[in-house]
Amino acid sequence: MEFCEKCGGVIIVEGDKVVCGSCGHRLKKKVKIEVSQKLGEKKEISVIKEGEESAYPIVEIKCPKCNEKKAYFWTTQTRASDESETKFYRCVKCKHTWRVYR
Repeated sequence: MEFCEKCGGVIIVEGDKVVCGSCGHRLKKKVKIEVSQKLGEKKEISVIKEGEESAYPIVEIKCPKCNEKKAYFWTTQTRASDESETKFYRCVKCKHTWRVYR
């Protein structure tokens, strides 16, 4: 970053013009300006396809059909907005799905 020798303002470079942003003083010398930016690692975006159970969290709850102790869960607003949401569970073993109102 370069500063004006008259007023101390920031020097602006527009094409081949070198001018003070505050007072308009033109510099006669050439100004070397370097711009650098560090780029982080490129992160991949995960795409979740509808129907993939692996996208849902797994909780410990007993399946009423096969007694497996783990199931996927998700919530959905099935009633009025002032009422609590409905929790759905799907067994990781037999794929039985049930819901719990709370």
